Amino acid sequence: MNGVPEDLIVYEIALVVPKRNLNEENKGYDCVEVLVNEFRNVGLIVERVLGLSDEFIKLAAPLETLGRVAAKMQMKKTTHIGIDLQFEWEEIKAFVRQPDGSLFSWCERFQCYRHLIYKIVNKKNSDVTLKFDGKEIQWEAGKSLLQRLELEGIVKQVFPLHDEIKRKKLLRSWALNWWDFTAQPIDEIYAYFGTKIAVYFAFLGMYTRWMIFPATFGLILQLIDFGSLKLLVFPAFFISIVLWAVLFFQFWKRKNSALSARWHLNFSVSTSEGYKLSGREWNSLQPPLELVKNSGIDKTKEKEALQRYEWFGYLKRFRNDVIIILSIICLQLPFELAYAHLYEVLKSDMVKFGLTVVYLLVIQYFTKIGGKISIRLIKHENNENTEYQADSLVYKVFGLYFMQSYIGVFYHALLHRNFMTLRQVLIQRLILYEVLENLVENSLPYLKYSYKKYRAVRNKKKREKGLIGKIQFTTRVEKEYLKPTYSASISEELEDGLFDDFLELALQFGMIMMFACAFPLAFAFSALNNIAEMRTDALKLLAMLRRPVPRAAATIGAWLNIFQFLILMSICTNSALLVWLYDQEGKWKIEPGLAAILVMEHVLLLIKFGFSRFVPEEPAWVRAKRMKNATQAQDMCSKQLLRTISGREKAFGGYIRRKKPDGTNKTQSCRNQ
Repeated sequence: MNGVPEDLIVYEIALVVPKRNLNEENKGYDCVEVLVNEFRNVGLIVERVLGLSDEFIKLAAPLETLGRVAAKMQMKKTTHIGIDLQFEWEEIKAFVRQPDGSLFSWCERFQCYRHLIYKIVNKKNSDVTLKFDGKEIQWEAGKSLLQRLELEGIVKQVFPLHDEIKRKKLLRSWALNWWDFTAQPIDEIYAYFGTKIAVYFAFLGMYTRWMIFPATFGLILQLIDFGSLKLLVFPAFFISIVLWAVLFFQFWKRKNSALSARWHLNFSVSTSEGYKLSGREWNSLQPPLELVKNSGIDKTKEKEALQRYEWFGYLKRFRNDVIIILSIICLQLPFELAYAHLYEVLKSDMVKFGLTVVYLLVIQYFTKIGGKISIRLIKHENNENTEYQADSLVYKVFGLYFMQSYIGVFYHALLHRNFMTLRQVLIQRLILYEVLENLVENSLPYLKYSYKKYRAVRNKKKREKGLIGKIQFTTRVEKEYLKPTYSASISEELEDGLFDDFLELALQFGMIMMFACAFPLAFAFSALNNIAEMRTDALKLLAMLRRPVPRAAATIGAWLNIFQFLILMSICTNSALLVWLYDQEGKWKIEPGLAAILVMEHVLLLIKFGFSRFVPEEPAWVRAKRMKNATQAQDMCSKQLLRTISGREKAFGGYIRRKKPDGTNKTQSCRNQ
C-alpha cells in the first residue's frame, strides 16, 4: 500500500459512517465512495471495516505525505541550530527529530491529518451531486466534502485511534508497573498522548515524590505525643510545609522548562485547531493583525485601534469576572452557609445523610449552570486561542468548586473553633471523597462502554430477528468507537478530562495545605492516593477511553496560579489555626505567642514572593542552550547578509535580485540558495 509494508502501517484516525447497501447504478456516485477516493488521492492509506451497525474508515499517512502537507501548512519546526524555521520536505535532515526518533510529534501529525481530510474541496466550477441511500446531496464548489457530510449526519464522528503496539507497551511499562511507585516513561507518554497530558503526568509524579517529606513529618506528629511541645512543633510544621510548597512550585517551573527544551517545543502548532476533529471550533473576535491590515499606513489610527482592542478585551474579561464573583457571593455563598449551619445543628445522623444527598444533587446542577454561563461569557472575550479561553473557564469554574469544597470547613473552623469536628470533616472529604471519586472515575467509563455494547448487540438482533448465537465484536476500531471520550464534567467545548484531573489535585492540595495544623496526617493519605491516581489515570487513558485529541499547551496553565493562590490562603488559615491553639480561652489577647504568629505570617508571605527570585525558573543548561542557538542563528544571518552585500545583491521580501550575464535581472528566492 503506497509503498509502505502492511505490518508497518499505523492507522491513527477513524471516521464512522452508517452501513448501507449500494446499488450498482449509484455506486460511482455514492458520497462515501467519493470520500474514500479523495482520501487516497491526497496520499492517505485507507482501510474500510464493517461493524455491527456502522462502517469505519481507518486512515494512515506515510511520512512523505505528512511532510509535504506540513510544508504546505507552513508549519514551523526546530532545526539543529536551535531556531524555528518553516518546514521543507526537501530539507528534512535540517530539522530535529522527536525523542522517540520520529520526525513529527503526535500534535503535529494530528494537525496534518486534520488539514488533509478537511481541506478536500470541490475544485470544479459547478456543484457535484452525490447520493446516499437514495438521497441526493449537493457538494458546492470550493466547499469541504467532510464538513458537508458531517452536516448531513453521514459522517457521524471522526476520532483518533489507539496504536495497539505502543498502547500495550505503555500498559506494561506504565499503567501496570507498580514496582517503582512514582516512575513514569514521560517521553513515551509525550510521544503517544501529546504535550498537555504528558505535562500533567510529569506534574503528578513530581508532586507525589515531593509529598514524601510532609507525609513523613505529619505521620510523626500524629504518632508521637509532644505534650506541651506541640505549641512549638505545630508552628515548625506549618513553616516547613509552606516552604515545601513554595520550593516545589519553583522547581516544577524548572522541570517544565527542561521538558519543553527536551521536547523541542516551539509553540508553533495552533492550539485552537487541536479541537477541530471533536467538533470544537471557536471563533474569537477580530485579531490585532486584522486591525493592523485594516488601518493601512496611518500609524495614529493603527495605534488607536490596537489600544481599543486591548482595553475592550480587559474590560470584557473584568465584566465577566465580576458577574461570576457576584453570583458566587449572592447565590452560592448563602446556600453553602445554610447547608453548613444545618449540618452543625441537626442531631439525627439520618437527617444529616439526607441533607447531604440533597446538597450534592443541588451543587452538581448549580455547577453545570455556572459552567454554561461561563462559556457564554468567554465567547465574548478577546482571547488569543482555545487554551486562553480554557484558562479563563478554569478560573471562573474553580471559584464555584472552591466555595463548595471549603466553605463548610471554614464554617466549622472560624465560627465554632471545633478541632474535632474539623478533623472529622477533613477525614470525610479526603478519604471517603477521594476513594469514592476514584471508584466512580474508573468504573463509570467501563459501565458506559458495556451499556453501548449491549445496545449495539440488541439493535443488531432487532434488525436480524432470525439471528441465533452470541454476537461478538470482531473489529478493534468498533470497540474504540464505543468507548467514552476523555471529556470534562463541565463542558466538552473547551476542556477535556484534564480539567477534572487537575481539579481533583487542586482541591486536595487546598484541603491539606489550608488545614495542615488541624490534621497533619492528611499529607500521608494524599500521598497514597496520588500513587494510586497515577496508575489508575494511566489505565483509564490506555484501556477505558478513546485516545484523546492532543493539546499543544506546554504548561499546566491556569492551574499554576490556582495552586499559588492556595498557598497564600494556607498561610492565612494556618496562622488562624495556630492562634486558636494558643488562645484556647477565646479572648483574642495579643500575647507574645500570638504576636509571634502574626509576625511569622508576614515573614512567610515575604518568603513566598522572595523565593521566586531565589530559585531560577529556567535551568542553567536550558538557558545556555538557548543562548548558544541564538548566537549561531545570528552568526549565520550575519554571514548571509555579508555575502549578499559583498555580491552587490539586493535582498527584499525574501528574494535576491542578481544581474545575469546578458544584463537582465534574475530574481531568486533566498530559500533556494
